This record gives sequence, C-alpha cells and structure tokens, in this order.
Amino acid sequence: MYRFFLDGKIDGMAHIDGKDAKHIRDVLRMKEGEEIIVCDGDMTDYVCRILGFGKNRVEILPMYVKESESEPKVKVILYQGLPKRDKFELIIEKCVELGVFSVVPVNTMRSIPVIEGKEEKKLVRWNSISMAAAKQSGRGIVPEIRRTMEFKEAIEDAAQNCDLVLFPYENEEDTHLRDVIVNFEGETIGVFIGPEGGFDRTEADFAESHGARAVSLGKRILRTETAGFACLSMIMYQLDK
Repeated sequence: MYRFFLDGKIDGMAHIDGKDAKHIRDVLRMKEGEEIIVCDGDMTDYVCRILGFGKNRVEILPMYVKESESEPKVKVILYQGLPKRDKFELIIEKCVELGVFSVVPVNTMRSIPVIEGKEEKKLVRWNSISMAAAKQSGRGIVPEIRRTMEFKEAIEDAAQNCDLVLFPYENEEDTHLRDVIVNFEGETIGVFIGPEGGFDRTEADFAESHGARAVSLGKRILRTETAGFACLSMIMYQLDK
C-alpha cells in the first residue's frame, strides 16, 4: 500500500495537496475507493480511502488507525563528515532506509564544507530526499537532516544527547563494534563517520576525551559512503529485535 506523510493527527476527512496529490492522481493513477497509508510522522499510520480528487488535491477519509511498526527500538543519530560531490545524498537515502533517526552533516578537518550561502538550499533538498526514502521504506517518521555542525560542536551535541557515542576509526584494532553494542540497553546511539581521508588523530583524541568509544568495523577500510551503511546494519541486526 502506498505511503504518504501529513503533519499532525487526522480527525475525520482530510486532504493531500501539492506534489503528493499530483503523484497519486497522475503517476500512480489511483481511483476513488482505493486505499493508501497516511502517516502523521509521529509513528501513527492511518489507512485511508480516497474519496475524490480536486485541483491539486486528494480528499481522503481514515478507515482505521494503527501504530507504525517499522521504527527501530533504538534511535541512531548519524554524524556524517561531509563527503565530496553528491555522496551525502546517497548516504541520506540509504541510511533512512536502514532506520536512522536523524543525520547531522559535520565539518571535519578533511571534509568538503558546504559553500557559504547554500546551506538552506542544501537542507531543503536533503530533507526532501529523506522524505522520499521514508515513504519508500515504510518509515513511521521522516528522519530530520539537521544543520551542519563543526566537529567539536557535534561531539559535544552527541555527548549530551546520546547514551552511547561510537567513533569508527581505522586505527582502532582492539575494540570491535559488536563488543560495544552487544549489551547496550539505552535509547540513543550516536555514530561518527569520517569523510574521505578519515578523521585526524587530534579529532579522535578529542572524541575519546568526551566519552566516545573508538571501534573497528573490521579488517577492511570502508569508503565514507559505505561505513555508515555498515555501522547501521550491524546496530540494527544486533538491537532491532
């Protein structure tokens, strides 16, 4: 069943506007009487029947309500060192599919910073990609792509808001990710992924001094656009039961 998002609870007849309405009518070619899922973005799904079509509008009526079943029990916040070109868009798409709670772009010593003045435009596009991936993968929320943070600010943010902060680091050989998460019983995990070239040693030292756990993801060095996928997959396999 196709999935769409509306802000807020649905109480009685409602409508879908704009691009989603056009998509339902002109791309999916849905008809009156067919059903769709409308999620409020807060883990509540409404199974709705299409009542009719207006100009750039689809009228819907909720038939019954259920709690979204696709959200992980653990919230994972990805702090991603900004990569080159369009890799960040791929990272957003796939990490939303895998269950990430939110994504924070991070300026590190070796990252490619967002050009000044283009931050707001980038955020609109990035959150649009998150929305599309959330629809496709049946999410109960739309993961937020937050504003860009400097590395030290991001570490402090994670230390304050996460029960566990993971710092995958190529020079870590003794502690593996699975060893750290196997007995995790908290609610939120922060994951730091470096850009091309990885983290500088001073960044690793700063992270560890603020409680981050340096971990290994295995014997092979992963690209920045692969490392987040791998880490999320391991966490979900271990904890999303």
